[in-house]
Amino acid sequence: QVQVVESGGGLVQAGGSLRLSCAASGSIFRLNTMEWCRQAPGKERQLVARITSDGRITYSDSVTGRFTISRDNTNNAVILQMNGLKPEDTAVYLCHVWANSAPFRPQADYWGQGTQVTVSS
Repeated sequence: QVQVVESGGGLVQAGGSLRLSCAASGSIFRLNTMEWCRQAPGKERQLVARITSDGRITYSDSVTGRFTISRDNTNNAVILQMNGLKPEDTAVYLCHVWANSAPFRPQADYWGQGTQVTVSS
C-alpha cells in the first residue's frame, strides 16, 4: 500500500505565496505521474498541475504563470509553489499519484487527505 501525505496549506492574503508538499511512502517500486488537484465547496474537483516521471508538466489555465510544480524523486515528493494567490484559489488541495508497488504489478493511483488553502481578499 502507498500512503500520500500533504502539508503546507494555510491562510494567506491575496497576492501572497504558499508552498505545498506531498510525500509518498510505503510499498513503492516506481512512482509515476504526480499531480495536484483542488476542490472548492460546491464545485467539482479540478486538476491544478501534473508532472510525469520524465518531467513533462501540465498546468490548468487558471494557474499558469503563478504556480510551479516540481518533484523530488529522491524523497518521492512533489512540490507546488503557489505565487500571486487569489481568493478564487481557495480550496482543499489534494495530491494524487500513480505508482507501481512491485515489479510487473500494474500501477494504481492514490490520493492524500488534502490540505486547506484559504486566500483572503
